Amino acid sequence: MPVEPDRSVRPLSAPAPRSSDESPAAVTSPAAFASPPGGRAAWLAWSVGVSVYVLAVIHRTSLGVAGLDAAERFGIGASALSTFSILQVLVYAAMQVPVGLLVDRFGPRRVLLLGVLLLSTGQLAFAFSSSFAPALASRAVLGCGDAMTFISVLRIAARWFPAAKNPFVAQLTGLVGMGGNLFTTVVLAQVLHSEGWTPTFAAIALLGVAVFALVALFLKDAPAVAEPVDQHRPRTGIGRQVRECWQEPGTRLGLWVHFTTQFPGNAFGLLWGLPYLVEAQGMTRAEAGGLLTLLVLSNMTCGFVFGRVLSFSPSARMPIVFTVIGATALGWALVLAWPGAHPPVWLLVGIILVMGSNGPASLVGLDYARARNPVERLGTASGIVNMGGFIGTMITLFGIGVLLDALAPAGAETYSADAFRWAFCWQYVPLAVGTAMILRLRRRLVAVGA
Repeated sequence: MPVEPDRSVRPLSAPAPRSSDESPAAVTSPAAFASPPGGRAAWLAWSVGVSVYVLAVIHRTSLGVAGLDAAERFGIGASALSTFSILQVLVYAAMQVPVGLLVDRFGPRRVLLLGVLLLSTGQLAFAFSSSFAPALASRAVLGCGDAMTFISVLRIAARWFPAAKNPFVAQLTGLVGMGGNLFTTVVLAQVLHSEGWTPTFAAIALLGVAVFALVALFLKDAPAVAEPVDQHRPRTGIGRQVRECWQEPGTRLGLWVHFTTQFPGNAFGLLWGLPYLVEAQGMTRAEAGGLLTLLVLSNMTCGFVFGRVLSFSPSARMPIVFTVIGATALGWALVLAWPGAHPPVWLLVGIILVMGSNGPASLVGLDYARARNPVERLGTASGIVNMGGFIGTMITLFGIGVLLDALAPAGAETYSADAFRWAFCWQYVPLAVGTAMILRLRRRLVAVGA
């Protein structure tokens, strides 16, 4: 496999390297940005920004521990239940490019403030919904707010930290964000059981008040030394900016890396993990919650390890990606092909630990986009890449839901282990497509000397 040169450590004051099909206008003027200082102030700015991302992950994953409760509350089956997460993820994916453009033009602080407002509004409406349609609309609003968080935090990191630190800070952002998932699986699941639907989701919505104040009072988009030297430079048109990002092969490769590596763990954690472990594997909710917590802890551990490795060796990007894809495919093959209805617990623990690597591996896709695009269009490029994993998640959530309903006997309220076994085989379709696209675009990147 060809060795990738380290393009992640170029100073932000230098122009981004061009591929053969990139327009000269896409390159930043060498004097456009001063080198970010890093240090304590940078970590403070990042900490404030990442608090919004943690809140967003809490909101995003809250349905993962409430799927069975939602089915009972709204009187719906698997297909309708999956619609909640599908719509939320669809809105998230559709908003990525618009959000990236907003971040590039108005700065991450304003976008984060709007994101908090939308997250809180959507979750509050969800708390008081008693029928399917209003609840569905509220998840769409929540997905819109969620879409505004991660890209904004990445842009803060790019403006506050030296370029060599960006791979580690990106992985650290994902790691800390998983703290929100940990809160969901450990705390929210118990509160939902003891306090009920409306008080639980209303309390989560009100967390946004504190986070909004934190961002409004303490966050700055960039340090003074990283502000653009020429404040009156003409801005690139929206269509041209999106086109220039897409023409960069590194952006497209990043999208397919994100698509292929993220969706298995995402679909399991967002919706189908708890029903699979409870209905197909016969676990109690407490036991299933424990395994979902293990998914989060594995994600955090892999994020830290991958971040350290990539900071020192950007050439490890593709080996990490293919290792995670191969381990995920092999792990699910063993689980789904295991004789009998119930694979052993050690095997379930194994596949959950492997899926914990999915999220951190998907961030490698953002590294490709960051290393191949100048900083003033980084939000747009990150938005394009960040669509990938959530499009894959949406396809997986919908496919599993449809297959479960098709395989269940008429009138059944639960799904058998065999139904889950065949439905989960659907994962191999997006996995195969994504892997083929990565191989194709990787060859293209090598061909243009990337």
